[in-house]
Amino acid sequence: MATSPASSEALSPIPHEPSAESLKARYCEVRCYSEYLCEPLETEDYVIQSMPDCSPTKWHIAHTSWFFETFLLKPYLPGYESKHPQYNYLFNSYYNAVGERHCRPKRGLISRPTVAEAYEYREEIDRQMLKLLETMEAGQLESLVPLIDLGLNHEQQHQELIVTDLKHVFASNPLRPVYRDRKPVPSGTVSPLEWQSWPAGVYEVGYGGEGFAFDNEGPRHKEWLNSFALASRLVTCGEYLSFMEDGGYERPELWLSMGWNTVQDNNWQAPFYWEQRNGEWWLMTLAGMRQVELDEPVCHVSYFEADAYARWSGARLPTEAEWEVAASKLPIQGNFVENGHFHPVRSAECGATNAASDSDDSDQYSQLTTHHSPLTQMFGDVWQWTRSQYTPYPGYVPDAGALGEYNGKFMCNQFVLRGGSCASSRSHIRATYRNFFPPDARWQFTGIRLTKDI
Repeated sequence: MATSPASSEALSPIPHEPSAESLKARYCEVRCYSEYLCEPLETEDYVIQSMPDCSPTKWHIAHTSWFFETFLLKPYLPGYESKHPQYNYLFNSYYNAVGERHCRPKRGLISRPTVAEAYEYREEIDRQMLKLLETMEAGQLESLVPLIDLGLNHEQQHQELIVTDLKHVFASNPLRPVYRDRKPVPSGTVSPLEWQSWPAGVYEVGYGGEGFAFDNEGPRHKEWLNSFALASRLVTCGEYLSFMEDGGYERPELWLSMGWNTVQDNNWQAPFYWEQRNGEWWLMTLAGMRQVELDEPVCHVSYFEADAYARWSGARLPTEAEWEVAASKLPIQGNFVENGHFHPVRSAECGATNAASDSDDSDQYSQLTTHHSPLTQMFGDVWQWTRSQYTPYPGYVPDAGALGEYNGKFMCNQFVLRGGSCASSRSHIRATYRNFFPPDARWQFTGIRLTKDI
């Protein structure tokens, strides 16, 4: 295998006309990046499951190898036989068509195989995958490119989960361990929140180009949008703190009914990972505990919190089609996992002061400007909640077989998020990418961008 890439390097996509060598290079690059993310860990860190929604890092390391074994090696490498048939039960996630699986909330009880054995399994799968890529004829290899690309994008999803799950694991430890030391962030001043508008009309959304996309990103189709305006930047911690200080968590009129019940049942008073110390707000990061910085994007808020904040501010959350139309012409650039911050940061374009201090009340977004300001931080930093339920596009048909369970069966009781986060890989994100979570989820890097009707 290749050596682990530097954290600042962007992983490259599979080329449109791949060769065996380019596929091997891409495969090694992605697989090594998972191991790079694990470099700071001790053995004990690999095995903890701090809540049912999180998985132990050891499970992620083994499951991503199981994926390649199950969907590529077993059906396509002549003579391949699994050395660990019992792993099909231990490391299957949710593919009912593949067979029975160990229950998700108890993944932390799998003490064996050991971490060392999980890495041995991973190394064996890598050897066999490289053998597959080296021995297949060009025509056969070309037919497998979509499946290989799916496996690599699947691994990048689990790389993001490794980061977010480890944050929850470390936050559950009273010592609040440091995953990696904090890197310097850009300096400057936060620009005032402005609005960029789009006229009413019919727009095309959904994936329709060459290269990889998940099946739920298509088919490309037309949608009617009323005129709308999108906020020029993300909501900051300082602005969200103004919502909190105005009684945001004590005012039922701001909340959806289910959201208000969730706030009451869980005693929410601030974003996830925030806590008060001597009257000051602190938060847990992967660089340890530190004070909340008012100028960085607020993150770890649920859909319920994002929706309540938008209502308090006199705005709303965007639909996913509005977000995609706004993002479709923009380059994929921002604060991704390769930047090594592992936390949202002020962008070089945005800067750094507390914009919330410029406003005296919750009407800070009431004046819709006519100035067309550039949009910043559309990609990276935080996944941006939309008000769109996660449902199929017109004409959507899941892939056949077990892989058809990848996205389609989750189209119920979820909301769509867009743009990627500081834990996402740059080469993994597109303007059409549809992430989805239930409305009370907070452990991912989720944040807020506002929209207004015109």
